[in-house]
Amino acid sequence: MNFIIATNNEHKLKELERILSPLGINAKSPKELGISLGDVEENGETFADNAYLKAYAACGRSGLPAIADDSGLCVDALGGRPGVFSARYDGENATDRDKIKKLLKELDGVPSQERTARFVCSVCCVFPNRDKITAEGKCEGKIALEPDGNGGFGYDPVFLYNGVSFGRLTAEKKDSVSHRGNALREFREVLKVYLEEKNVNK
Repeated sequence: MNFIIATNNEHKLKELERILSPLGINAKSPKELGISLGDVEENGETFADNAYLKAYAACGRSGLPAIADDSGLCVDALGGRPGVFSARYDGENATDRDKIKKLLKELDGVPSQERTARFVCSVCCVFPNRDKITAEGKCEGKIALEPDGNGGFGYDPVFLYNGVSFGRLTAEKKDSVSHRGNALREFREVLKVYLEEKNVNK
């Protein structure tokens, strides 16, 4: 069964394809399908809201079941920021380095024990009949004093999981513990139940 992955982010697309492939999902990118998703206004108040907006739009444009995710970093000392604004925390055109620099500046002087944070990922799948299924995953950690490692993307180099930067984890290790990996494993179970109830042959 073909699904479209509603993202133009190459890093995220590769991560989603890597995690979804073992689930028996034939994941297609917009580029593979010759579809332009355009810009969906992510004006939801939660990660779940934004994931739905993206999946709904992609399903409408492709005619295929569409999977979208919205994710971000929530830092306790910053009242949950950057949250849903993680991708544009230092402006629409900010690089990962720019966003990390701003985050560390805002946390300047905050001691290690108070730098608790979590990555959150909400996944939504919208079907052509307008059914939808959702899942959410989290990964608890802390914000490092400085970037470490060149792996991953986004805030990975400053997010410490059990004291180790996401920027130093292998892709396989990251998938096994990450917010997106946790969300997609939950999504797999929800999808399995949905397909069985609808008697859909994957």
